[in-house]
Amino acid sequence: MIRIDKNESPYRALTEAEIAKIAVDTQFNQYAENEYQDLQNSYAAFNQLDPELVSFANGSDEWIQKAIIVLGKGPVLTFDPDFVMYDVYAKQFDREIVKLPANDDFTFDYEEVYKLIKMLRPSVFIFSQPNNPFGTLHPSEFIIKAAELMKEVNGFFILDEAYGEFIEDPIDYPEGDHIIRLRTLSKVYGLAGLRIGVATSTRKTMDLLDSIAHPYPLNTFSLNVAVNLLNQPERLEEFIELNRTLSKQLRSVFKEEVGDIIPMLESHTNFLFTYGDDALDLGNYIVENGFLPRMYPEEKSPALKKAVRYSIATEDQLEEIRKIIQKWRDEKWSSRKNA
Repeated sequence: MIRIDKNESPYRALTEAEIAKIAVDTQFNQYAENEYQDLQNSYAAFNQLDPELVSFANGSDEWIQKAIIVLGKGPVLTFDPDFVMYDVYAKQFDREIVKLPANDDFTFDYEEVYKLIKMLRPSVFIFSQPNNPFGTLHPSEFIIKAAELMKEVNGFFILDEAYGEFIEDPIDYPEGDHIIRLRTLSKVYGLAGLRIGVATSTRKTMDLLDSIAHPYPLNTFSLNVAVNLLNQPERLEEFIELNRTLSKQLRSVFKEEVGDIIPMLESHTNFLFTYGDDALDLGNYIVENGFLPRMYPEEKSPALKKAVRYSIATEDQLEEIRKIIQKWRDEKWSSRKNA
């Protein structure tokens, strides 16, 4: 079974020989020394950031958990659906979490968000940009206004940009002590198994988040692999572009083959969200033919129960999926349509 349910890159960014050399050169018998600072410098240089304002943890999940711990005691505000770990960590620490449900058309009522911020005065407003699982992008005007309102209520505004590198048009984001941006090396960098999450903000806020940092937040091998990759900027740009191209190929396959009969959302990520009875039928057919997309049978939302989300795969695998879709359309959809 080929898994296309985790939103990972289907490729490794480094060769087996390179990985083997890094493993041999990594001193596993010793604690890390300058490797963490090397990653700060390399990541900051590649992303044009201040290395002193970049910190790393065991995946973005750990940053979410840290935020829940240290950023106030008031409610946590987010969207529904969104990344499940917001809810998990809020409940771990007995924090009230308020989730604004999506509309029936998978959009969100931003005016209602503004009202909730003023009424609840949340300590934290966190959400994924683009949204996970929809893949849709929250508009800039909403980002700016919501950030201003969170500043007025002395709350923190956290943008979880796990898929930020897939956004084609640049977006201007607000700045300030209350703004925190999370990123990861798990998606477009192809390092999901190494668990490297990134947080950046002002010095004041990074000091607050780092106040509960572990002495060695990442293992030395993960640090060395990431630095090796980031120190090859041209090659890394090519790898990132490969992942973006696969995302476009994934969308093209579905739009060209079933775009007229299966509704799907515009995606700014490395996955595609489809929904409806036919989408669910196709998803089950694809599972029968060896690929495992993400389905939501456990969700309470009727909309998600009939949704199927597909992650990118290799070029050849995506073309294999195309053939499976064509076969489904010929065998099952056509016969049902004529029934």
